[in-house]
Amino acid sequence: MSIEARIHARRKPGALIGPNAVLQAVAVMEERLGHTETQAILADAQITRLPSGEHMIPEIEALRLHRWLALHDPLGALVIAEEAGARTADYIIANRIPRPAAWLLRHVPAALAAPLLMAAIRKHAWTFIGGGRFAPVGAWRFTIDRSIADDSIPPPESLFAWYAAVFTRLYRALVAGDCTCRMTEAGQGFPPRRAYAISRGAARS
Repeated sequence: MSIEARIHARRKPGALIGPNAVLQAVAVMEERLGHTETQAILADAQITRLPSGEHMIPEIEALRLHRWLALHDPLGALVIAEEAGARTADYIIANRIPRPAAWLLRHVPAALAAPLLMAAIRKHAWTFIGGGRFAPVGAWRFTIDRSIADDSIPPPESLFAWYAAVFTRLYRALVAGDCTCRMTEAGQGFPPRRAYAISRGAARS
């Protein structure tokens, strides 16, 4: 069975994603917004109990969290999403990438490390893309398409900023320290599609 077929088989019904999509966002929200505001957002998002971190969670929980965060704090939502994305990448590096593989990526030229990393991301994309479609274009570009996700409401921009932050941290830590992932194309209409590019030479934040 192809990777694409396995992704489709896992996606529906009720798409699942990794728990850090919620856990890391809530941790940043607590720091930046405080406990009371964070709890209000969680209540609006219908998240009554945080994930244990040991199991996949319904994607809808992360989508609702991003939507309600954007409603409560439209400007801060992007900053929170970016920090949460970076922390999610740190968790992946520390807990999901075998140490020999991480060592190899860090010690080969970026031109070799990038394709290896993108291939690994593609293989495990179903764990973070949920009901969407992840499509790499070489080692330095990719698209995220929600056309098959059956979203009743378009995801907020903070979700797409979260993806960029995850890739920025992964590439900086494992490929080259001057990598930055940015959206290059915003899809028109509904459902949204976003194109991303990872570039070298940008100033590190």
